[in-house]
Amino acid sequence: MPGICVFGAGSIGCYVGGRLAAAGADVVLVGRERVRDAIGEGGLRLTDDHGVDVRTNARFVLEGDGPAAAHQAELVLVTVKSAATADVAATLAPVLRPDAVVVSLQNGLTNAEALRAVLPGVTVLAGMVPFNVVNLGGGAFHQGSEGTIEVQDDPALAAYEAAFAAAGLPLRRREDMGAVLRAKLLLNLNNAVNALAGIPLKAELSQRAYRRCVALAQREAYETFRAAGASLARLTPLPPGLIPRLLVMPDRVYAAVAAPTLAIDPIARSSMWEDLEAGRTTEIDWINGEVVRLAESLGRSAPVNARLVTLVRAAEAGGRRAWSGDDLLADLRRAAG
Repeated sequence: MPGICVFGAGSIGCYVGGRLAAAGADVVLVGRERVRDAIGEGGLRLTDDHGVDVRTNARFVLEGDGPAAAHQAELVLVTVKSAATADVAATLAPVLRPDAVVVSLQNGLTNAEALRAVLPGVTVLAGMVPFNVVNLGGGAFHQGSEGTIEVQDDPALAAYEAAFAAAGLPLRRREDMGAVLRAKLLLNLNNAVNALAGIPLKAELSQRAYRRCVALAQREAYETFRAAGASLARLTPLPPGLIPRLLVMPDRVYAAVAAPTLAIDPIARSSMWEDLEAGRTTEIDWINGEVVRLAESLGRSAPVNARLVTLVRAAEAGGRRAWSGDDLLADLRRAAG
């Protein structure tokens, strides 16, 4: 089994790394002291809605010991928040093996590019984790939604596919990874709405007013991508451009037509909500902020996504949270003009 280092062991990192370790892979998790202390001596417990319930004692080291762990690894999975990508790249640059493979499993569009810029000569691949992971505390992490990990196609993946398959997390190779990341970002625009709503994803998506907020942000982003000539992959049964139309349907119709989108664990929430709850800086600048920056580069505006950036930043500073769907929708409509 290849040596695997998970750099940035938060919810996604602990879940993916833990599943790999439970299947027999040689894994070391690199993360913060608060995560190590939360896991404690009981190790990791990893569950999903299909009956997976595994425990493992994957080795966990603090960030200060991360360079040594990365130096020994053949595969490095980067799962830090996007704001930390440049720092991680600088940490990895002097220690990586010449034959190491680095995979970015992060939100946003440009993390793999940022890693490549500091890691010349290293195989750096973009990846995407489509499912939600809930930190239940005490080392327990639950996969609350469906999806297959997608990674930029490269021959170097061949050495690691068996380990992921054994862990129940098979990799899907993609030649259109840029389009995949853009489509994932479109779906992730719901993260801000969920964080501001302050309720579980299933409860939020069951309410038309919140879905209308998401639809406003998605429609604006979709038109911005079209203006840039940037394609989007099809990650759901509906093409990306039709998703906003589905979201605005009445609750009863939406529940009947879009049942798979509500097949979410009742406790699942967005990672952005988790960050707000913990008093951490969110990834709003790498999700809705990406849309705003792209629009500005085209001489356009993205007022709905810009407003969501403003509201989430205000919430980070202790401002309003727990918005009702009607209040948030009214606010975003005013922003849109």
